[in-house]
Amino acid sequence: MPVLASHRKPRTKVRTTTPAVGLTTAALASVTLLSTQSATAAPAEPKPAVEEVQKKVDALYRQAGAATQEYNRAKAASASQQTKVDTLLSDVAKRTEKINEARRALGSYAAAQYRNGGIGPAATFFLADNPQGYFDQSRLMDRATERQQRSVTEFRTQQASAAKKRAEAVKSLETLTETQATLASSKKDVQTKLTEARGLLSRLTAEEKARLAELERKKEAEAKEKAAKLAARQAAEAKERAEAEEKAREEAAKESGGGSGTGSGTGTDPGPGTGSGTDSGYAAKAEKVLAFARAQIGKPYVWGASGPSSYDCSGLTQAAWREAGVTLPRTTWDQVEVGTRVATSDLKPGDLVFFYDDISHVGIYKGDGMMIHAPKPGANVREESIYYMPIYGSVRPT
Repeated sequence: MPVLASHRKPRTKVRTTTPAVGLTTAALASVTLLSTQSATAAPAEPKPAVEEVQKKVDALYRQAGAATQEYNRAKAASASQQTKVDTLLSDVAKRTEKINEARRALGSYAAAQYRNGGIGPAATFFLADNPQGYFDQSRLMDRATERQQRSVTEFRTQQASAAKKRAEAVKSLETLTETQATLASSKKDVQTKLTEARGLLSRLTAEEKARLAELERKKEAEAKEKAAKLAARQAAEAKERAEAEEKAREEAAKESGGGSGTGSGTGTDPGPGTGSGTDSGYAAKAEKVLAFARAQIGKPYVWGASGPSSYDCSGLTQAAWREAGVTLPRTTWDQVEVGTRVATSDLKPGDLVFFYDDISHVGIYKGDGMMIHAPKPGANVREESIYYMPIYGSVRPT
């Protein structure tokens, strides 16, 4: 019987899809994970407002100003300490040379004693060819022994003195090292604050920078308005004083005339304002100070600089008053202690005006509520209202 052909369709091979399923599962897991992370991630920190940036930048400049004063103090102390160390080391070298001279003298005596052989005086007398010569030589030896003793004393004195100076030099070197470490730390602190301030400003958009400039102009305008009010008040007070002095002079003239009509009044009574000699002396100095300060307008602020091409705030005040023959310390913290304290309402041209609670800034009062100062990094020496910053106090240098 013939074999019948099978009518069944051949079974189609089905490819496994397991890898595809695995990839899909992994993709879904990734999407889920990303979705979860997005949902749980902290929201991005909002960009600070321009006003907030201004406050931060002003604070950083102020901190940099304080660090600059610390740097100036350390630099001045370092220079002074270096001079002291150099002087001590030079003195130690001179004393060491004296010790060496004394040591050589002692060595010559020791050599002479060695050549003599250590023979006793009695034996030397009996062995001498000429006894009288022995006595003469003995007297010479006594004097030589005295010189030897003086040399020993001198050696010990120089040795003790050199040891003392050497100890002072070592201590001064240690102090110098500490001061130089403070100097380096202050410098780093200044640079860090200024870098942070520049970073904040660099991230501002053009529109934000324009807004910041507008805020600065508003702040300057408000400060100038306060300065104008101070100038008007001072002018009114000056006028009242002048009128009072004129009235006092007229009354004094009448009293000295005595109504006799002799006209003998000599004007010897100086009346009020007898301290004008002192005032004129200070005014002459202040004129020199302000003339110097005006000549520096436009030169850049550079922290730690004291001229002649750039200045920080206390460097400018120190250089200006030097022109009037007055030596001021280097830092604002020390300058505020020099002279007489004066109220803001009593300010005169040439007075020093200090700012902030930490006394980290100073300017030279020029009159009418205005000052000349070296403001901050990125700015030049300029005139500005004393009300641009919070006033700490004022001093009249003497």
